[in-house]
Amino acid sequence: QVQLVESGGGLVQAGGSLRLSCAGLGRTVSAYTMAWFRQAPGKEREFVSALRRDGLTTYYTDSVKGRFTISRDNARNTVYLQMRNLKPEDTAVYYCAAEGGLTYRVAANYDYWGQGTQVTVSS
Repeated sequence: QVQLVESGGGLVQAGGSLRLSCAGLGRTVSAYTMAWFRQAPGKEREFVSALRRDGLTTYYTDSVKGRFTISRDNARNTVYLQMRNLKPEDTAVYYCAAEGGLTYRVAANYDYWGQGTQVTVSS
């Protein structure tokens, strides 16, 4: 099992940047497909980005391509989501998740979740 702890959320103006961190406790995050999801008020949880165990294969939802980057630091056992050129529509609680298997976009396929970190983008 792995425990996931997110950090790095906050309030930022449109066009700004934030970097979210997801630290793994109990097991190395490189053993899993790691992903970020987000959930805005009144909306379903949606896929944002994923990183395969090889540390190289990445996936992004269309709305964040070119603005967000997922990465992993094995020495720190941490996965990051660098977010640039943030928009008000990026406002949500962001969750880190582990496992996933082949269908990385489906939240139900992930076994482990962090507690979430709030990202608020003001216009």
